[in-house]
Order: sequence, then structure tokens, then C-alpha cells
Amino acid sequence: MLRRLLQIVFVLLAIAFIGLQFIRPERTNPAVVAANVLRAPRNIEPILRRSCYDCHSSETRWPWYSHIAPFSWRVVQDVREGRDEMSFSEWNTYSQSRRDHLMEEICDQVEKGEMPLKPYVIMHPRADLTIEDKRALCVWARQAR
Repeated sequence: MLRRLLQIVFVLLAIAFIGLQFIRPERTNPAVVAANVLRAPRNIEPILRRSCYDCHSSETRWPWYSHIAPFSWRVVQDVREGRDEMSFSEWNTYSQSRRDHLMEEICDQVEKGEMPLKPYVIMHPRADLTIEDKRALCVWARQAR
């Protein structure tokens, strides 16, 4: 009897999981206007692309798990929030005071280990910032202000 009940529960969970796949959040990469994009120094650009661009630009590389619910919901939400907070693809549309504030935040967030987000680093180990990466980002951010 217990075995039969477990089989029914498994089938119901499988049906529910399949049904969730039909709730698909929109994964977008808005058009990039070259004049709006941040121009970072040659030593900084690769760090930003490796560790920041998936959430903070319109050049998101959507990984395989961003197509599977419920993980897709979280990934899309994180990207939306990241772009809303700061987008390197929209950098030159921001006021100078906002860019200065964002540069301060970049250094603050990486020094505290708050960026990139831990779940992102778990799935993308190359995105983890080394001490040298953090130092380079902070020196750049301070000089850019």
C-alpha cells in the first residue's frame, strides 16, 4: 500500500514538474547601443565580462538551467534586478553623479564579497573574484570617480 502511494506521489510530482515548464519567464537581451556601453580599461574589461556582465548588461549568456523551471524564474529575476540596479550596456545614459555612486558601489560590493552573488559563483566558478581582481576593480573604480 505504501509503495503504491509513493508511486502516485511520484507521478503527481512529475506531472507538476512538467507543467511548470510551460510557465516560461522572458529571457531577453535588449539591443546594445555602442555609444551607451561602458568603456573599461583593457585589464578591467575581462573581469567585468567574466564576473558581472551576465546580470549587469544586455549581453547575458543564458545558461542551460535558465530554461528549466523553477530555476529559470530565479535566474530571470536576478538578471532583471541586476540590470535595474546597474547595466554596463546603459552606462553612458547615467548621470555623472549616478556613475560616481555606482563606481563607489562596485568597489564596496566586491570588497565585501557581496558581488558576484554566491549562487552565481557556485554555478560559474570562473566568475569568482580573486584578491587581485578585487584590487584592480577598486583602483579602477576610484580613479574613474
